[in-house]
Amino acid sequence: METESEQAHEPVSTEHVAAFRRFNRYFTRRIGALDDHYLGQDRPLGEARLLFEIGDGASLRELRGRLGLDAGYLSRMARALQAQGLVRVRVPAHDNRLRILEPTPAGRTELKEQNRRAEALAAGLLSGLTAGQRAELTGAMTTTRRLLRLAGIAVERVDGASADARACLDAYAADIDARFPEGFDTADLVRPEEVSGDAGALLVAYEEGRPVGCGALRRLADGVGEIRHVWVHADARRLGLARRLLDGLEREARTRGLQVVRLDTHAVLTEAQAMYRACGYTEIPRYDDNVYASHWFEKQLAVGDRDEDGA
Repeated sequence: METESEQAHEPVSTEHVAAFRRFNRYFTRRIGALDDHYLGQDRPLGEARLLFEIGDGASLRELRGRLGLDAGYLSRMARALQAQGLVRVRVPAHDNRLRILEPTPAGRTELKEQNRRAEALAAGLLSGLTAGQRAELTGAMTTTRRLLRLAGIAVERVDGASADARACLDAYAADIDARFPEGFDTADLVRPEEVSGDAGALLVAYEEGRPVGCGALRRLADGVGEIRHVWVHADARRLGLARRLLDGLEREARTRGLQVVRLDTHAVLTEAQAMYRACGYTEIPRYDDNVYASHWFEKQLAVGDRDEDGA
């Protein structure tokens, strides 16, 4: 039986692509996204969404990152809202490079009406369902959002000395320092040379350009590697990202000709222990002198199971 990680690297079927596109077409039409008078107001969905995201005020830089929009397109929409008298632009005294968009009184009134209409649209759609069906739909939408977030996260191999790598490792250290009764000494983090080149690898997960997770692999002995510091930012937990990082580290191990990967974990990290067991790791006797460890695990890797590009 194939594992979840093996299934994740199968080619995407045309049936799945068609179903995804079919849902998008239905949903965008059903909520009125195609209408240039979204919710019956005098603007398309893009401008309506921008007005919502501005809220009580936000910089163009922040909005560009949050919405993933081209700078020119965002500026054109901002100017359209400004021409309608809904927003104004402010340059803060502490940084004349920033442009802060703020709602005018008319903008606040318009946003309040926009929210009322959006809620009425959602309530109208849901009114045709029973209570059980609404719960089913809400659960399905929650799952859809979780999986789409996970699909949008990129896991990349980075230099072990890079700013993103060290920031993630520092965040990992801060998290476990708070959880371990004895605390954690950052001197026990992997060194850059241990996770570079043939010696190992360090993976960082990015969500919309922001580092939200990491994991390290280092070589222990001939044919044996060790996985360290698998960490996910609190905002990105319960998506399945830790398993993706673990899978990526195992693939890195295979490309280096390693047949076995080991890892250890603390007694308080019960969720990590459960994940390792679910991913095919078996508990073994102590193999190191890590003062924080109370459980040790090992997994045999399939021989010759490498990515097609060898990475």
